Amino acid sequence: MKLILRGIANEFIKSFSFKNFELDQKFFDNLITKEAPAAANLITENEKINSYELAKLKLILEKHFIKLSDIYSNNRETVLSGKSLKINSTFLKIKDLEEQFLLDPSYLKKDILHKGTVRSGDRISSNGDLFIIGDVNPGAIISANNNVYVWGKLYGIAFAGKNGNKNASIASLYLNPLQLRICEIVAIGPKEKPKGQYPEVAILEDHKIIIKPYLLNQNL
Repeated sequence: MKLILRGIANEFIKSFSFKNFELDQKFFDNLITKEAPAAANLITENEKINSYELAKLKLILEKHFIKLSDIYSNNRETVLSGKSLKINSTFLKIKDLEEQFLLDPSYLKKDILHKGTVRSGDRISSNGDLFIIGDVNPGAIISANNNVYVWGKLYGIAFAGKNGNKNASIASLYLNPLQLRICEIVAIGPKEKPKGQYPEVAILEDHKIIIKPYLLNQNL
């Protein structure tokens, strides 16, 4: 989920992502802004949010003089939850939803570096390369327009080459994913655990995803 905060004249203030409604102190700190009052747009992808959760978020924002003005989602139940609270809520297909993300200047940032474990239910996406320093747990989804690098154990779902880059790859210190995808090619992760004590990389060859040792000295 992403909140985009804007001022009275619709000027961009800031944006940030959050994963669930168990909000931590960092969330509240991010809300504090001198540009008040402000409005917030909530953008969600493939997430079912009930009216209780939205009401909770709406109340938190109002305490910071921020109005939850619009919700954009590709989940119909989320849209109905928003409408039940009299929030402008719009159902959008994935392609149209991505255009809403483009309204956030930070979305144009290319490479992304994430430090720490990517837990089940988390989603991290990059317009360029995605670097994960930590493990990717089962149930997590990571994706990038270009390459995905996991300096840890990859157990979740990884998607490289979202923009059609057939030279994209997925590399990990321990490659044992639930699913791999490069461009439009999808492969189920291997049933057996990796036997070698070395990094591996998944690439496209002859319209198939193959896994081979990742030789670091050849990529410096």
